[in-house]
Amino acid sequence: MSEQTDTAAVPEAVPALAAVPASAPAPETGHTPVPAPEATEASAQVAQAPEAPEAPEAAPAAVTEAGFPPAPPKDRRRLFAALRWTAAVAVFAAVGTGVAYGITQPERTDIPGLSTEDDGRWTFPELSQPALPAGAPVPQGPDNKDGTHYAKLNGLLLPAPVGARADDTVKADKDGVVSVDGFLEEYTSEAREKLKQSLEWDGLRQITGRGWTTADGTRTHVYLLRFHSSGFVDAFKGCDSNAQLNGVSALDLDDVWSKAKNTQMNSTTLDFPGAANFDGTELSVYQEVKPFLGEEQTKVGCLRTGDVLGMVIQTRKGEVAPLTFHQSVILQSQLLS
Repeated sequence: MSEQTDTAAVPEAVPALAAVPASAPAPETGHTPVPAPEATEASAQVAQAPEAPEAPEAAPAAVTEAGFPPAPPKDRRRLFAALRWTAAVAVFAAVGTGVAYGITQPERTDIPGLSTEDDGRWTFPELSQPALPAGAPVPQGPDNKDGTHYAKLNGLLLPAPVGARADDTVKADKDGVVSVDGFLEEYTSEAREKLKQSLEWDGLRQITGRGWTTADGTRTHVYLLRFHSSGFVDAFKGCDSNAQLNGVSALDLDDVWSKAKNTQMNSTTLDFPGAANFDGTELSVYQEVKPFLGEEQTKVGCLRTGDVLGMVIQTRKGEVAPLTFHQSVILQSQLLS
C-alpha cells in the first residue's frame, strides 16, 4: 500500500524538474546518489506538504534560456497609475487649447463677459498698400528722406466701407483720376481760380479721388494730390482753416481731435477705438462751427505725408459723427504711411 502512494505522487513533482532546460548543467555534488527508495519517500513528503500545489506555478519561470533568473515583474499598479495621470493631463491640455481657441477666434460680442455694443464704426475691406516698383523705397524708409510715394496713387486711396454706395459728385474716371477742375468743384466759385493757379505753379502731378454715401446719410469725399516734392505740399492753401469749401461757413479745429493737444500723428493718441500712432504724417482736422450754412455740418481732415496731400471731407445732416470721421482719416493715413 505504501509503494502505490509513492508512485502516484511522483508526477506532481516532475513539472518542476522539466522546467530546467536539457542543456543546463547538472549540479555538482560530492555525495553518493540517494537510493531510489529514499528519493521516492522524499517525493511523497513533498507532495503532501501544503506548499506543493504552488510549486508548478512558480517553477516554469525559474530560469531563462541563458540560465539566469528572469527580471522581476513590473509593478502594474504603478504603471496603471502613471497611465491614468497621463490621460488626465492630455484631457486637460485639450480642453485648455479649445478654450483658448474659442476666445481668440469669435467676435467679442459672442463671448459672455466680453461683449461690446456696436459703436458705429464702419466696416472697411481689408486694407493693403499696392506693390512698389522694383527697387523703390517705402515712403518712410531711411533711404527716402523726402517721403516720396512711388506706388500708384489710386492704390493708396481709401476704399469705400461695406454697404456704402458710390457718390458720383466726385468727378473721377474709371481709374480714380480726377481733373483739376473736377477737384475744385469742392470749393466756392470765388476761390477756384486762385487755387487752380496755385496747383499749376506749385508742382501738382496728379489727383485721385473717391466718394461714397453710407446708410446714415454721411457723404465722404477722399482726395489724394501728388506733387513733385514735399515742399509743394506745404505751399497748397486749400486744406486749412481758411479753405473756402462749398456750403461751409467757417472751419475751426475739431474739438474732439484737438484733445490730443497737437496735430502730429506720431505723438497723437485719440480716445476712440482704432486710434494709433503714425510716423511722418502731419495731420490737421477741422470742423464747421455753428451756425452751419444750411442743415449740414462738414468736417475736413488734411494729411500731409511726403509728396502727397490727402483730404477727407465728410458732410452729414445735423452733425458729422466723430467716430466714423476719425476712423476714415486714420485709415487713410495708414495707407499713406
